[in-house]
Amino acid sequence: MDTHQLKIAQNCLDAAYDKTMAFPEIVKTLIGSGFEGYVVDYRRNTTTYFLPEGDSVMLQNQTTHETVAAEFDKSAVAAQIKWAQANSPEYSYSAFCKNVKAAGCAGYIVSFSGKRVLYYGRTAETHVELFPQ
Repeated sequence: MDTHQLKIAQNCLDAAYDKTMAFPEIVKTLIGSGFEGYVVDYRRNTTTYFLPEGDSVMLQNQTTHETVAAEFDKSAVAAQIKWAQANSPEYSYSAFCKNVKAAGCAGYIVSFSGKRVLYYGRTAETHVELFPQ
């Protein structure tokens, strides 16, 4: 992974938190820079970005003190996803992260080629969200 790609990954992560780029723009930027997807791990507080040839970079998420709830509440996670997709003025990625962790989401996997995000709980329960068309 070259330094330009490392900087793109960090900029996209920062942009999610500071709301300077919406999810579709982040996806477009990462795809344009050669990434095939990423994984957010709420228990390790990291986001790992992957290139198709297997190279990756793990970045630290903003620090939070919330833990992931034991039970995975699919409907609460889905509601948070809808909130994020609406991109309303009161939306923030920090609040989204806090809320899905309270709903038992331990992390999620974003696949650009699969055009989907797989959210998972501590018990490996899942919710799959297709990219909006």
